Amino acid sequence: MARPLRIEFPGAVYHVMARGNQGQKICADDADREMWLATLVQAWHRTGWRLHAWALMGNHYHLLLETPEPNLVSGMKWLQGTYTQRYNARHRQRGHLFQGRYRAVPVDAESGLNFQAVSTYIHLNPARARQIRIGEQKLWQYPWSSYPSYVRQPPPPWLNTERVLGSLGLPPQARRAYAAYMESRVLELGIKAGRKELESGWKSLRRGWYVGSEGFRKALLSRIEEPPSDGRHPSAPRTGPHDQSRAEEMLDSGLNLLGLQAEDLPRLPKGQKEKMVLAWWLYGRTTVNRRWLAQRLMMGCETRISQAMHWVERSREPSIAKMKKKLAKHGL
Repeated sequence: MARPLRIEFPGAVYHVMARGNQGQKICADDADREMWLATLVQAWHRTGWRLHAWALMGNHYHLLLETPEPNLVSGMKWLQGTYTQRYNARHRQRGHLFQGRYRAVPVDAESGLNFQAVSTYIHLNPARARQIRIGEQKLWQYPWSSYPSYVRQPPPPWLNTERVLGSLGLPPQARRAYAAYMESRVLELGIKAGRKELESGWKSLRRGWYVGSEGFRKALLSRIEEPPSDGRHPSAPRTGPHDQSRAEEMLDSGLNLLGLQAEDLPRLPKGQKEKMVLAWWLYGRTTVNRRWLAQRLMMGCETRISQAMHWVERSREPSIAKMKKKLAKHGL
C-alpha cells in the first residue's frame, strides 16, 4: 500500500502525532523528556517553524505547528531521527523508537474553531490519559506540555501563544481566562456525559486526514492532483530561508565576522576552532546536513561535524564563547 503524500506549502498548519514502536514508551524518565524538548527547540531553530502547542505523553507526542516554509518533511525527519539517536545512545540501544511514520494532519487555520479544537485536544491529553487527578489537580501541574507556559509563566520565545488565544477571542496576556476555559474542559472530561461528547467531537482529529471545511479539502486535493509549475512532486523539498541558500549566506557573513574568507578554508586545519563554531552554528540554524557542512567547511568526514557540535556546545573556552556571542549579536 502506497504511503500517503505529505502535502507541503508555505504557511501550512499541521496536527502532528507520533507513537512509540509497538506502543513502547518514547521517554524512560525526565532526563529523556528534557532531551526530547531540547531536540524540539533545536528543530524550531533549524526550520523556522511556529510552534503553537505540544504535549509529550508516555508513548506518543502531539504538536500543533505552522510551517512558513514548506519544510515539514525535512524538519520531522531531523526531529525524530535526532531524538532516536540520542535516546539510543543514552540507553545503549539500537533500532526504531517510533512506530512507522508520524501522522501530519493539515489544519484549516483560516477558521479559529479548528485552531481551538486542535490546541484544546492537545492540551487536554494529560487529563484524558489520567496523568492528573480530575477535581484534585490542575491541568498545569502536568509539566510536559505547552499548557503551563500559557497560564503559569511567560511563554518561551519558541512558543507562539497568540494564535491559540486569538481562536478563543482572547488577547495575548489573557492567562486567567484561558486557564478558566481549559479547566472547564477538564471538568467536562470528569463527567461521563461530558467526556462522551468531547470524545465524539474529537473523532475527526484522530482519524481524519485533514481538519477543516469541504473547501479546504478540495484545496488540499488540488495540491496533490496539480503538479507545481516547476515539475516537482507536491511534497518535494523546496528552497527556503532555512535551506542551503540560507546556509551559504550565513557562512559568508560568519566567515567575515570571524575574520576569515572562503579562500582560507582549504588551508586551515580540519579541526580549526572557527570551523567548528561555524559548523555548530549552521547546523543549529539551517536544515543542511552534516555531509554538506563537512564538504563546504573542508572538515573531512561527517563524524567531525558531530564531534564539533558536541565540543562547541560544552566548551568553556573564552575564545569559543566570544565567537558564539559575536555570531549571535549580529543575528546570525
